[in-house]
Amino acid sequence: MSGIRFAVALACALAATGGTAIAADYEVLMVNKDSDGRSMQFEPAFLHVEPGDTVTFIPQDKGHNSETILDMLPEGAEMWKGRTNEAIEVTFTVEGLYAYKCMPHFAMAMVGLIQVGDSTANMADLLEQRLPPRAQARLAELFALTK
Repeated sequence: MSGIRFAVALACALAATGGTAIAADYEVLMVNKDSDGRSMQFEPAFLHVEPGDTVTFIPQDKGHNSETILDMLPEGAEMWKGRTNEAIEVTFTVEGLYAYKCMPHFAMAMVGLIQVGDSTANMADLLEQRLPPRAQARLAELFALTK
């Protein structure tokens, strides 16, 4: 394809999408043991996504769910609460950090963190929350992965 044809095709493609990036889809598995041998985990436990992206939480093993941790998401963001043993799809629209848990295994450190966009403005608020000790320690590891 010549340079001019490519430029025209690219311009048409951007016009068709409104000039915005196409949203991405991610999967997070809920497992009894992750690839590093840790019990009761989300895999991956940390994701960096963009506004408009969707994450599907999929139970690989029975007994797991995904739900936000109270007061551990950006202001204006919507909470979610999946049912045990069922997948749940969440689309992220508000930039910031979202901490989430598997309710049955929260005390066992089955927590995860999603960074939407480049904002970490709500990190101080998340760090102030009191959690079960193992969950707190696991989230500290995940906070270190933010950009």
